[in-house]
Amino acid sequence: MNLQLLARNPLTYKKPNDKQTLTSYKLLKLLHVNGPMPVTALTKSLDISTPVLSGILSRLLKEKWIEKKGKGDSVGGRRPDLYVLRDHSFFTICIDVELFATRLAIVDNNFNIVTAIENVALHLGNSRKDFCESIRKAVKSLLASVKTGKDRIIGCSIGMPGLTSQSLGENYTYLLDQADHSLQYDLEQALKLPIVIQNDVKGAALAELRHGLARGKQDVLVLLMDWGVGLGIIMDGQVRQGSWGFSGEIGHIPFVENGELCYCGKRGCLETVASGLALSKIARKDISTGTTSILGNLSKKDIQELAPSHIIDAANKGDQYAIQLLSDIGANIGKGTSTLIQLFNPELIILSGKIAEAKQYITLPMQQAINTYCMTQVREKTKIISSNHPEHFRMFGYATNAVESFLDATIEQAQS
Repeated sequence: MNLQLLARNPLTYKKPNDKQTLTSYKLLKLLHVNGPMPVTALTKSLDISTPVLSGILSRLLKEKWIEKKGKGDSVGGRRPDLYVLRDHSFFTICIDVELFATRLAIVDNNFNIVTAIENVALHLGNSRKDFCESIRKAVKSLLASVKTGKDRIIGCSIGMPGLTSQSLGENYTYLLDQADHSLQYDLEQALKLPIVIQNDVKGAALAELRHGLARGKQDVLVLLMDWGVGLGIIMDGQVRQGSWGFSGEIGHIPFVENGELCYCGKRGCLETVASGLALSKIARKDISTGTTSILGNLSKKDIQELAPSHIIDAANKGDQYAIQLLSDIGANIGKGTSTLIQLFNPELIILSGKIAEAKQYITLPMQQAINTYCMTQVREKTKIISSNHPEHFRMFGYATNAVESFLDATIEQAQS
């Protein structure tokens, strides 16, 4: 992370090596991760005395980073005040990059979306230079809609599909035409802000862990069924990244012997028979050869741009071809998921993404496949549910990751 850019962020005080300032950063992170905390818990976590903490709290209250909100449980006396981060204390620009579109918004430290969610027609097939320039223009437009708080934007958090390494700041699936520097570096140069790049599925898993259906749980799998198929792995209450951030690439496990060529360069990947891309490709081919379906009534343009939502809409209208196609996709996903259940023994699997919106047309054949391919004793301990969150929900995971990364980097800088 660019330290010069980091030094400009609003969390940086005039004396970055001051011990109280360092403790202030740590306190802000504690409140961000844990939510409301009383003085006793803060002194214990920070390993400081009550008088020292009182001085830091007074400073942060005066500068409007934190506030008192509510009362904690009593341990024999008055109920203690709880300290929390104030709404709008600082902000993160969150960008959710999909294969054919991108959405962005500004999210505050308490996960309030403070701008309208802007949608940008940004294609990952563009060059890296064009991608960075499109992001720059989109962010500039977004910031133009913000009336207050620009001085408290601490950075930008970007979630992307494909092999994305946060530690290396690079995407190894897309935008490979110019690689003199990491994608993170190129975006920092374009936006003049600290950047965190992360995998979209891991962002979805973190959002579920901190704010959603996986909250309070230890072992959960988040299956993102979108244009591709990705897996977020929560083990022992943490999102697992793998050594370089590439864990969970279930979409590219071998699934069909001598199957179709996948865009990753291998044949027969799960994504070739169980993804949004596969769903649309199969439907376009079948419609062009005269398969009976109401999808055939779409315009040529719509058929060329056929999306999972079109097929789900047709299924909801009783179209037997669309129902069977979704069933086939669900069965393939279920067979792949049975392997995951055997490997990880999760207590919960959360289905999210565009294909998950097909609900019973996907979940019923998926469950049948799991019943067929998975050991009874293992699968009976696993609950499968569909995410009930809006599509932008994973932005909260991006924001969570970014704030903690920025605070960690700021703390490290202050300690150096």
